[in-house]
Amino acid sequence: MTVNFEKTGTNEGVVTFSIARPEIEKGLTNAFNKVKKNLNVPGFRKGKVSRQMFNQMYGEEALYEDALNDILPVAYEAAIKESGVEPVSQPNIDVDSMEKGQDWVIKATVTVKPEVKLGEYKSLEVPKQETEVTEDDVDARIKREQEAQAELVIKEDAAAENGDTVVIDFEGFVGEEAFDGGKGENYSLELGSGSFIPGFEEQLVGHKADDSLDVTVTFPEDYQSEDLAGKEAVFKVTVHEVKGKELPELDDDFAKDVDEEVNSLDELKTKYREELTEQKAAAAKEAKEEAAIKAAVENAEIVELPYVMVHDEVHRSMDEFLNNMQRQGISPEMYYQLTGSTEADLHTQFEAEAENRVKTNLVMEAIVAAENFTVEQSELDEEIKSLAEMYQMPEDQIRNVLTEDMLEHDIKIKKAVELVTESAVEK
Repeated sequence: MTVNFEKTGTNEGVVTFSIARPEIEKGLTNAFNKVKKNLNVPGFRKGKVSRQMFNQMYGEEALYEDALNDILPVAYEAAIKESGVEPVSQPNIDVDSMEKGQDWVIKATVTVKPEVKLGEYKSLEVPKQETEVTEDDVDARIKREQEAQAELVIKEDAAAENGDTVVIDFEGFVGEEAFDGGKGENYSLELGSGSFIPGFEEQLVGHKADDSLDVTVTFPEDYQSEDLAGKEAVFKVTVHEVKGKELPELDDDFAKDVDEEVNSLDELKTKYREELTEQKAAAAKEAKEEAAIKAAVENAEIVELPYVMVHDEVHRSMDEFLNNMQRQGISPEMYYQLTGSTEADLHTQFEAEAENRVKTNLVMEAIVAAENFTVEQSELDEEIKSLAEMYQMPEDQIRNVLTEDMLEHDIKIKKAVELVTESAVEK
């Protein structure tokens, strides 16, 4: 096979390669065997016409397109391997020549992986993360549990305060007309929760049970319902009940109610301190990794990022997001309707982060190449075992889904991340 790569742009080029006669003959034979099954030729039973007779009647050229489709994938893959380029998109195939009795010459226009010029990626300075757990941290965790265990108690003849829950009827009007979705009965609303349109909850503070009032608000300009966006509305509200939180005593009984594994409040605090220490350590490690990788990417130079790489990453992220929504029973159409957005809006939302992920992956791959990382069979086996446990799948199934090349790539990327992170200096 003769292969040549000619660069036509920063990240574009043309791979020209030939397909030898033996491979062409295999393709022609396969194409003929498929075509002859449906041929009706006088003097021959259906599907029994000879290759020589076919060539005389229709010409060998009639098989060229099917033959090329048959042999092109393998030939293209071999040409790419020999050329040494790394395409990041599907090729645009053009036939340069298909002369009878000669090798065929094919041109494949491809977008290739951009060149990455690495800057400093070892011993990078990153901000030092706070890992100490204070008594205030523990008390705040206890306070959250106390709030979670609180009971709502009706406040007799008392005005509602921020943090209280009111049970209300309401109906919204723009001008004299009620609008869809603006009515509710016996609705429990925690004041200060931000559940309702800005300005609504604040106007209920100071009111008691059996009070009736008008609440005037203005819908935000970017409100999801275009009919209401930017408009002033009046809600006619009746307060039925005002409920306040009654917090449990912080004692040993509280601790045992919260966690069956402890016998006292002191034991609960000790357990929370240990959990918070682990959480802060994990968060610090993650923050260090993020800062180090970000610095390594910023120090690297990529002249031009192929749009197709960002486009593919955006759609991968969109598919993953929408699949997660569907697992929760929300179809893409329903999601767009609920959020008042479109597929284009979602594309824009993911685009900036997709560009960053593509750059990061390219820089990590460049570090892998610079460090010449290798992967032992034992590491592959351990990775498969880990994935099998994570996804609760048999190891054989993991091996069928992921090739060794894919697993090796992921392990090498992890090594690059570890190198950059562990060599970083916290200051």
